[in-house]
Amino acid sequence: MAATAYLIAPTTPPDYHRIISPTLQVPSDPQISVPVGLLACQRDPLLRTLQTTVVSASVAQPPAIPAQKKGKKAVLAPEVPNELLLHVLLHDTVIFPEGGGQPTDTGRIITEVDGAIWEVVQAKRHGGHAVHYVKIRDGVHADTALLAFQPGAKVTVALGEEGYDRRYDHMSMHTSQHMLSALLETRLDLPTLSWSLTSHPSPCYVEIPRGMSQEEIASIQAEANRLVFEGRKVHVEVEELDVAQEQAKVIPKLESGRSVGKALPKDYTGGVKRVVVIDGVDRNPCCGTHLPSIHNLQLFLIPHTEALSRSSTTSARLYFLAGPRLITYLTSTHASLASTASILSCGPTLVPDRVTQVVDERKKAEKRVTDTEQGLAEYIAKGLAAEIISKDNANELYKHHFHRTDDTGNALGFLTSIAFSLGAVAPPGAEGGRPYIIVLSSTPSTQTANTISTVLVVGTDDAKVKVVGDALKTKLAIKGGGRGTRWSGKFTGVWKESRENTSIEEILSTL
Repeated sequence: MAATAYLIAPTTPPDYHRIISPTLQVPSDPQISVPVGLLACQRDPLLRTLQTTVVSASVAQPPAIPAQKKGKKAVLAPEVPNELLLHVLLHDTVIFPEGGGQPTDTGRIITEVDGAIWEVVQAKRHGGHAVHYVKIRDGVHADTALLAFQPGAKVTVALGEEGYDRRYDHMSMHTSQHMLSALLETRLDLPTLSWSLTSHPSPCYVEIPRGMSQEEIASIQAEANRLVFEGRKVHVEVEELDVAQEQAKVIPKLESGRSVGKALPKDYTGGVKRVVVIDGVDRNPCCGTHLPSIHNLQLFLIPHTEALSRSSTTSARLYFLAGPRLITYLTSTHASLASTASILSCGPTLVPDRVTQVVDERKKAEKRVTDTEQGLAEYIAKGLAAEIISKDNANELYKHHFHRTDDTGNALGFLTSIAFSLGAVAPPGAEGGRPYIIVLSSTPSTQTANTISTVLVVGTDDAKVKVVGDALKTKLAIKGGGRGTRWSGKFTGVWKESRENTSIEEILSTL
């Protein structure tokens, strides 16, 4: 008889959520909304669906998109349609409203009366209650939608597969952050100034007062993973909140004046205080959702810190990965490594040596190209100098336009090399030297309306160089400038020899 495998869904231990206040309890009246801090998603973070009732519903405009601070890496919130939404307050919910640095969940609500599925695009904390931002279904009028969510209506609220994956990722990173911050503070006296739960699959980060050495990073990573392999448990302790006492607390500051952590939000009216406990590691107030154990949260720290300079302080970001995000990172990194190995025709372990070899060969090739270009520039300059010297009238101004095709990324550099070489063999102001003015130009072989062509004017007379430069600006709309015996500019568009070259010849003929 063939063996059958049964996959048992993970469950939250019964002692995960602990109410430690003798007078605090989860409201059982279906007409009362369970406050944030006691929500089903916070009592049982692995719960995916819940049968509950509607407390209230209203039609509302979509929330305004907050302005992003300059230089701040924004966490991408779920997209909210630019249309009317329903604000639905349920007795209880498995959809977490954003808070504690953790973004909002997404999910759906199924109305029992007709089995209709309504998409929850966001959930927000309004005061002390979780409000669901529900998208009105296509073809349904707002008033009709409100009828489906009358107070007392029975509904099922669910995360769905995609919503649960999003939640699990958030929990993995959030719980890992608690563990990481605790170790940084207790082992290295580095408090966490802030943290960011970035959008999947980017690494998250904690901001700390200073940078860390690779040895320090390795030691924290090793200690964290030792705790992970031990399978330290996580639980939540909940008690009634003394708002006045919490708001009176002084937030600790560093010597620089930078605050460590955040105070209780001023609009929080939930009356519940939650403390997340990682056994033997950390106790930290938090309203977010957390896994019941750290046993599957192997932690990887990016082995360097990113320095941040402010007006009076310098802090650093330490990036980290754990859980599903770490698997995604390892998968993409391996794919990149395998692709690179294939391109370099070597095994993955030989990629660093092969890359070093390719870089060395590239440097040598670039050196050969530079030497060749320099030789070519000197050859062109000697040819121009020979023409200047060979003319019978030594006092007559020598005027010439030299144009070439150049598909390299440094056309101006090559023209400048010609100018330097020309200055060496026919220096301006040399006794008995003939006056000259030369326009050097180059264009790519393939041109469009946005193509940039380069122009360089050199000569023995500052005034004449300026006259030619001004004329190029006026006649060819070349943008540029210069000083002394050199002027350079850029021409945007298609350079035609019959037009642009002719115009330059006409400019030179007026001198």
